[in-house]
Amino acid sequence: MPTNANKANKRPLVIGVTALVAACAVVAGGLATRHSQAEQLKQSATERSVPTVNLVNVHDIPGAPLDLPARIEAWSRAPIYARVSGYLEKWNVDIGAKVKAGQVLAVIDTPDLDQDLAAAQANLAVARSNLTLSESTAKRWQSLIGQQAVSKQEADEKQGDYLSKRATAQSLQANVDREQALKRYTRLVAPFDGVVTERNTDVGALVNVGGATGSELFVVSDLHQLRVYVNVPQRQVALIKPGSVATLSVPERPGQTYKAKVTAQSQAIASGSGAMQVQLVVENPNGDLLPGAFANVRFDLPVDVGAVTVPPGALIVGKNGVQVATLDADNHARLRSVTIARDLGSVVQLAGVTRSDRIIDSPPDGLADGDAVRVAQAAPAAAAAKKAG
Repeated sequence: MPTNANKANKRPLVIGVTALVAACAVVAGGLATRHSQAEQLKQSATERSVPTVNLVNVHDIPGAPLDLPARIEAWSRAPIYARVSGYLEKWNVDIGAKVKAGQVLAVIDTPDLDQDLAAAQANLAVARSNLTLSESTAKRWQSLIGQQAVSKQEADEKQGDYLSKRATAQSLQANVDREQALKRYTRLVAPFDGVVTERNTDVGALVNVGGATGSELFVVSDLHQLRVYVNVPQRQVALIKPGSVATLSVPERPGQTYKAKVTAQSQAIASGSGAMQVQLVVENPNGDLLPGAFANVRFDLPVDVGAVTVPPGALIVGKNGVQVATLDADNHARLRSVTIARDLGSVVQLAGVTRSDRIIDSPPDGLADGDAVRVAQAAPAAAAAKKAG
């Protein structure tokens, strides 16, 4: 049997072994905890290195209206200039007056022209008298040739004198006709039915022959129809067709709209504005619309089924042009070049992508082609389109 002394000697040994085992257990537990924490930190760092993105919610857009500024012009506008010089004797119509074609607007007093006409008529009378005498002389000398009373040379001279005086009389007659034609221009008449939109003269004013801008005495405008001119941006040119109907409004008549129809296109893009001029025609039976006014023209464009629209924040603009970031089946980013078809303000319509593409909304800075990303929330419309495809 063991003695009490042996038991006393073994007790410290047992205590040491127990302490050693406990220490090993503590060390092992600490190492395991540190390894677990390291794995967690590594996983967390990996997750943080993969950006989280949202997808664009692609949806149908209604027929978006295209509002453009426009200017209104008269259907016909005729500046009335003076063709003769003189003094304004009287005017019969003022601005705003409705006139008929051929109606006299004003009369010009032309004393110089009257004297020129009188002188031309007097010269013509003298020439006719000389012509009559020359004609009878030439006939008489022709008859004397048969009697050998005069030489043929002398008879030919008389005949030549007659022909010369006849030409002189014809020239003077043309001069009289010209003066009489100018005399008719002393009456300024309206070229068509319309409204007098300008009167730039008054009784007694000196009137000179003119044709330069600003020298017109009256302006007559035909307002039963009006021409509307609008510059359509190049991106929207293909959407505007001859015969298209637009809605026109003017600021002086709030709440009222008028229908205008596209009748002509310039078929050229102006290099300065990047737009094409389009002409519309609007009926103006009541005279509500005024030439020279500014207006707003709204084109109700048709719905583009299948169009892809994204917010401007989805675009990546850089040295490679305009791009968007799409996702492949493995959630890797793929940069794709696109073209902006229409700018609708809050969204832009793109060409170069389809509705089945998953487009990243507001891609993070530095996103490169092939980078892995994590989708926070799939856009329902894009997912449905992809499923349908």
